Amino acid sequence: MHQSVQALQKLANSPLLSRIREQINIQDIVDSAIRIQQIASPTFAEERRAVYIQSLFERYPLRDVHTDEVYNVYGCWPGTDSTSPALLISAHTDTVFAADADLTIQRKDTQIYGPGLGDNSLGVAGLLFLLDVCQKHHIQPAADIWFVANSREEGLGDLGGIRAVWDHLKDRLGAAVVLEGMALGRIYHGGIAVRRWRITCRAPGGHSWLHFGQPSAIHGLVELGAQIVAIIPPVSPRTTYNIGLISGGQSVNSIATTAEFYLDMRSEDSKTLQALEQQVMDAIKRVSKTDLTFEIDVVGDRPSGYISPSHPLVQMAAAALDVISHPVFYESGSTDANVLLANGLPTVTIGISYGGHAHRPDEYIETTPLADGVWHVILLALTVADQMKYW
Repeated sequence: MHQSVQALQKLANSPLLSRIREQINIQDIVDSAIRIQQIASPTFAEERRAVYIQSLFERYPLRDVHTDEVYNVYGCWPGTDSTSPALLISAHTDTVFAADADLTIQRKDTQIYGPGLGDNSLGVAGLLFLLDVCQKHHIQPAADIWFVANSREEGLGDLGGIRAVWDHLKDRLGAAVVLEGMALGRIYHGGIAVRRWRITCRAPGGHSWLHFGQPSAIHGLVELGAQIVAIIPPVSPRTTYNIGLISGGQSVNSIATTAEFYLDMRSEDSKTLQALEQQVMDAIKRVSKTDLTFEIDVVGDRPSGYISPSHPLVQMAAAALDVISHPVFYESGSTDANVLLANGLPTVTIGISYGGHAHRPDEYIETTPLADGVWHVILLALTVADQMKYW
């Protein structure tokens, strides 16, 4: 057993962590998450939520509280040795919902429904609760802890927020823990490679009756889509694709001059992803004609990265779940951790509770596991801050 795991187990049984666990108020966490959720925060338009979070950060004895040009909010909780590599704790502030989305909250038994509540207002609330604990209990970790509420995690944000965080803090960091609201029990220690293309088809177009038979951008795009959905990707390494958005044309009786769709491609292995991309390129060549052309714009490029389940950080995350008698699931996925892992920073993504229907208006969280969920985050964060120097 790694000494960091032993240190975590010792801290878990300490009077300090016992007091913290006894004083966790689930309602406070829920109320905090709802206050955050009620501030609309579409990707690229996170400013209002960032202003609110910075106002909260300013209530704590944090150093260097500020918001950058992409609406990442920073604050540093000083450790006893600020020359040691620091720990980053982050949670993304953006959502997939439009600025005018109905953010009404509904409750049913132990479930609370609201767009963006679990992904990721609850994650941000967990970040703030950890700050509360540090202040209330006068926590002095060995290393600095950077608290960052970052932007641009979702969709076409292409992890732009965490990329800016890395550029700003990379020389100071030794490890990172990324918080998500609905991933309790899952330890994401691998970041899958993701490529997103906007594929545009162009054609001469014309009148649906007078010019019937002339190439149509929509027809060409549909034909290409049919060839793409006929591709059977490998099960291992897991590889997927999805046509998520499609648009084009001028009217029902016009032969379309332009049409486009967005294609999301993912794989646990970068070479397998490249092979999938080549299959799509081959399909484009088959469908293309002199007067039916295609253009590809890369609108998303999420890098891959990985740390072994035997890494001390992963083992500590598993031990923290074991302390709350929770089963552990090791995962690879697409989160802010991708950027950090790709740059060689030991990083895990963990969750605070259960939930469901992510990215849907009826998204919900479960309140029952919240006390255990935030406690295991606190336990992991405080131990990592003390133990990184031994890795």
